[in-house]
This record gives sequence, structure tokens and C-alpha cells, in this order.
Amino acid sequence: MTDASTRDKLIDAAMRLFHEQGYAATGVATILREAGVNSGSMYYFFPTKEALLHGVLDKYETLLWPVVLQPAFDATQDPVERIFAVMAGYRQGLEMTSCGMGCPIGNLALEMSDTYPDVRTHLAKLFGMWCEGIRKCLDEASGALRADVDRESLAEFVLSVMEGAMMQARARRELGAFDRSIAHLRAYFETLRVER
Repeated sequence: MTDASTRDKLIDAAMRLFHEQGYAATGVATILREAGVNSGSMYYFFPTKEALLHGVLDKYETLLWPVVLQPAFDATQDPVERIFAVMAGYRQGLEMTSCGMGCPIGNLALEMSDTYPDVRTHLAKLFGMWCEGIRKCLDEASGALRADVDRESLAEFVLSVMEGAMMQARARRELGAFDRSIAHLRAYFETLRVER
């Protein structure tokens, strides 16, 4: 087994377990067992569990475009519809898990709070990258949106709606709350369009 594959196995196992169980509830022994590596290998790459979490967050950074944004951008040329294609991707994730697992970044943000300031900063960076992707759609749609639309804060609002909708779907174990939230977001977008 190469060093790179050992490191990847640790990150992949931790990524899945942190999403399924949460950070605090996931023990190092469980990560090692799921990754199929020994403790010496883990501590060679990650001296602490928190360091492994940063490795997981680094991987989320690399996956944001190809896994979350690119499919939505490929699905349609309409920049506003791309935003709703991103939402549809999250909805599909909820559906696949029977609303059992939400956004992994959102889950970690809620769990980590201020206990781990370096992790919080890393999570904020990921949310910022997500907002940049949505902002790109809004910039491309600028001709269709009113001139007074603050596209940066609108991108943050879209993120807030998506995260809140996912949390409600998880709490209720049904997609209705998610769908209603996204429907309201779509209706709000209609109020922002240039009148024809």
C-alpha cells in the first residue's frame, strides 16, 4: 500500500463516518478499522483527530466543483436554473438517505461551533467557496436580475435557505419542508427579475 493510498483511505473513512455519525461520536479506532490501517499509519499522516478532520475538509474543497457545482452547471445553460439544479442535487442526497443525512459541511459547522476555531475557519472557507459558485451564477444572470440586487448577499441567502431546508428535512424526516423552502426561494427570485 502506498503512502498516498493509506492517507486517502483514512480521509475517505473519516469523511463517511463524520457525515454518518458526527465528529465527536466517531472514535479513532473506528476510523482505523474502516480504513483498514494501523494507528501508526494514521499518526504518521495526521498527528491528531483534528488534523484528520482538516484533511477531510481539504478533500471537500477539491470535491466542491466536480461533485456539487459542475453537474448543475452542465445540466442547464440558464444561470438561475443552475442554482436550482444545485438545490436538486442536495434534495437527491436527502432522498437517497431518507432524510437521514444533511450537508456534511453544515453538520460539522453545527457540531464544531467555537470549540475548534481552526476548524470553524476552515468550514467558513468552504461555505465561502460554495457562495462563490452561486455568485458566479448570479453574475452571469445579472442582465436578467434587477440592477439593485446585491449578488454577494443573495448568494449567502441561497446558502442559508439550502442549509435550513436540509436541517428541517432531517428533523422531520420528510422532503416537504425542503421542497417548500426551495419553492419560496424560486418565488423570491421571480421578484428580482427585470420586468419585461
